[in-house]
Amino acid sequence: MDALPFALLLCGVFLFAGAVKGLLGLGLPTVAMGLLGLAMPPVQAAALLLVPSLVTNVWQLLAGPRFGALLARLWPMMLGIVAGTLTGSGIIAGAAARNASVALGIALALYGLVGLLKPQLRVPPSVEPWAGPLVGAVTGLVTGATGVFVIPAVPYLGSLDLDRNDLVQALGLSFTVSTLALAVGLALHGALPLAASGASLLAVLPALLGMWFGGWLRLRVRPETFRRGFFVGLLLLGGDLARRGLA
Repeated sequence: MDALPFALLLCGVFLFAGAVKGLLGLGLPTVAMGLLGLAMPPVQAAALLLVPSLVTNVWQLLAGPRFGALLARLWPMMLGIVAGTLTGSGIIAGAAARNASVALGIALALYGLVGLLKPQLRVPPSVEPWAGPLVGAVTGLVTGATGVFVIPAVPYLGSLDLDRNDLVQALGLSFTVSTLALAVGLALHGALPLAASGASLLAVLPALLGMWFGGWLRLRVRPETFRRGFFVGLLLLGGDLARRGLA
C-alpha cells in the first residue's frame, strides 16, 4: 500500500477505535484489529496496534486507585495471559495467515454475540484460584492467535462483582499485560519489524484524539445505544472476516 493511503487508513482506523474506547471504556484493539484486518494480514495489524493499545490501556490502568489490590487478586490470571499469548503467538506470526484471519473473524463475532446477549455470569470467590489462570491462558491463546484480547477475559472480569471503577481498572490491567505479551511473542517470532513499530508509534496521536472525542461524546449520547450498535458491528465484521479467510 502506498504511503498516503496507508497513513489515511491508519489515522482513520485509530481515530474511530479511540473514540469507541473513549465512549465505552474498551474496544480500541478489537476495532483496530477488525478494520485493519480487512486490508492486511492479522500479524501486520497486530504489530500496528501495539503502541496505541499500550498507551491507552496504561492510561486506563493508572486512572483508578486500586491497582495494588487488583494486581494481588488477579496476578494468576495475568500469568496465564502471558503464558497463553507466548504459546499462541506462533499462530498469528506463522505462515498460516489464512487461518489467523478466520480465527480473528470468529473471535470478533463471538465477542459481538456475547456483548449483545449480556449473559449474567457470577464467579464465586472460591473458584477464582483455578478459574483465573484458566481464563488467562485461554485469553492468551486467543490473543496470540488473533491479536484480540477480550475473549474470555472481559466476560470473566465482568462476573467478579467488581464495582465500575475497579472493573475499568481491571480491564486496563488485563489489556496492558496482553499487549506487552503480544509484543514479546511477535518479537520472538521475528514478526515485529522496525517499520511497523514506527507506524504504530504514529498511530498514538489519532488514538488519543479519538479517546478525547469519545469521552466528550459520552456526555452527550446514550452509551448503551452505541454499545448495541458496536456489538452488532463486531458480529457482522467478524463474520465477514471469517468468510474472507475461508473463501
